[in-house]
Amino acid sequence: MMEIEWLRPAAFLGSILYALIGVVIFWLCFVLIDKITPHDLWAEIVEKQNRALGMVVAAMCLGISIIVAAAIHGA
Repeated sequence: MMEIEWLRPAAFLGSILYALIGVVIFWLCFVLIDKITPHDLWAEIVEKQNRALGMVVAAMCLGISIIVAAAIHGA
């Protein structure tokens, strides 16, 4: 009988745990970058509608996400 790997409780809980770890690491990286930049990124993007900064932050978020995913996948 063919068993579906991701339906096993250990595999499912491991995936959830890795996803949570990835989100926490991503959030910490965003907060760190927000602290080292001279302006409040969230206020600049949301309140002042700075689209150029939004594009830069989006690219940074994608980069951090790829790094975190690669680190977790390689574990």
